[in-house]
Amino acid sequence: MSASSATALPVRFAIDGELTIYRAADVKSQLLEALRQAALLEVDLSGVTELDTAGLQVLMLAKQVAATDGRALRLVGHSPAVMDVFEMLDLGAYFGDALLIHSAA
Repeated sequence: MSASSATALPVRFAIDGELTIYRAADVKSQLLEALRQAALLEVDLSGVTELDTAGLQVLMLAKQVAATDGRALRLVGHSPAVMDVFEMLDLGAYFGDALLIHSAA
């Protein structure tokens, strides 16, 4: 399906639980398939309980594939686990998504 024939409405893809090496291959195939079906894919990260470098690579690959294919991929609902990794590695600008600023309260 070409980007022009994909639905223009945002499609939501939620990731729940760990986004780690143990699930990265499965999430990668599901995420890339969802991306092929949508011109705009919103990846809901609110249910992510743990994120490691393998999971991070899946998100980075999806962002790269979206850009290459002329599609949009937006990360939304960043969980505390995701925020910790993004802040530690200063990845907010790479993904270009609005991040919720959580307080240290």
